[in-house]
Order: sequence, then structure tokens, then C-alpha cells
Amino acid sequence: MWGQVKSSEGFHVIAYDVPAALPYDPGDKPVYISVRTESPDEITRYWNGLEAGSSVLVDLGPAPWGALLYGMLKDKFGVTWVLDVQASW
Repeated sequence: MWGQVKSSEGFHVIAYDVPAALPYDPGDKPVYISVRTESPDEITRYWNGLEAGSSVLVDLGPAPWGALLYGMLKDKFGVTWVLDVQASW
């Protein structure tokens, strides 16, 4: 299950539960929140704000599948954040 919201500034926020391929453990990965923008500077600013006190799961950087930037971290509340900037084709 997931839901998506687009802000007036243009970024997308998507919340979803654990992918079907992973076991559900509410103490480990209760929910994912994905933030997608078109601006590397904007996503880097969000990343820097979330990184303090979080566990970095995937460092913010270029992704092999084409995202300009991609990173994943778990905040102090156990929420897993996925941040990315998709490449323009």
C-alpha cells in the first residue's frame, strides 16, 4: 500500500509499507517515506537535515540504474527514508 503527494514546490513524497519481498517486522522497517525532487541541491539539503541521528543504509550518491542521486537512511524513530533525484531523459 502507498500514497503520493506532490508539493507546490514540485517535490514528491510517497509513503509505503514494506515491499512484499521483505519480511514484515514493525520494529525494523515499519514504514518507508520516499522524497523525489528534480534538484540535486534540494535533495542534498533534505538529506543533510535527516542524516543527523540517523543510520545511513545507502549513502547519497549516483545510482547504477540512472538516478542522479539516491540514498536511504533510517531516522531515530525507525522510519526508513528514500531520497532521490531522477535523471532527465
